[in-house]
Amino acid sequence: MAVRKLNPTTPGQRHKIIGTFDSITATSPEKSLVGGFGKSGGRNNTGKMTMRYIGGGHKRKYRVIDFKRSKDGIPATVKSIEYDPNRSARIALLYYADGAKSYILAPNGLQVGQKLLSGAEAAPEVGNAIPMEKIPLGTIVHNIELHPGHGATFVRSAGTFAQITSREDKYVIVKLPSGETRKVLGICKATVGSVGNSDHSLERSGKAGRSRWLGRRPRVRGVAMNPVDHPMGGGEGRASGGHPRSRKGLLAKGKKTRAPKKQSSQYIIERKKK
Repeated sequence: MAVRKLNPTTPGQRHKIIGTFDSITATSPEKSLVGGFGKSGGRNNTGKMTMRYIGGGHKRKYRVIDFKRSKDGIPATVKSIEYDPNRSARIALLYYADGAKSYILAPNGLQVGQKLLSGAEAAPEVGNAIPMEKIPLGTIVHNIELHPGHGATFVRSAGTFAQITSREDKYVIVKLPSGETRKVLGICKATVGSVGNSDHSLERSGKAGRSRWLGRRPRVRGVAMNPVDHPMGGGEGRASGGHPRSRKGLLAKGKKTRAPKKQSSQYIIERKKK
């Protein structure tokens, strides 16, 4: 995966840096794994706007991703690597030996034709989903489950990875991309390797219209509003708005917002780096 910078033939292309699609091997998705994907425009069921700065965007279809990898012991073959408009990573289409098909997040180094396996008996090779108690220490993983059988919730965006650092009783100690170190039950599954499309962080849209294609409307700064609209609004000229805070008045940029007695805090060994 790489990026390409365009020649500045127009103002929109002058700063545009986009990914190449050389790793993609299919142009249309598997029909049996595609569903509808409606847009709300930030409105609730009564038509009231509850989320600002959302609207428009290109029409999409949702690709059903298998985050559980529950078909243990059944080998699968990678049929294609595809683009997914709903996430930053690429996805891979698997054909299982029993005739089933599914999509997974494509890790770095995954090739078409490669054989994959999930379950406790699988080897710790790229793309295999294994309970973390069976994965060797120091291994790079992604797609981590937090609760057994619930499907992966951690480390799913392009280029991210976590590392298994040690074991402690029935838990494994995992260092997450944020820098946080926490305990996760050893029977929870993770996929070996890092998420593909690692150059996604280098991309630059180059123009405001590209955000509109993604369904993002212009975001108004709080200091540009009137006092009635935002705590940081008002003032003569370009006066700043005081201490950064949200529209509801909650302090931002440094104020701790995590509940001090949150139940999951007992599993966090070291908080994320600032």
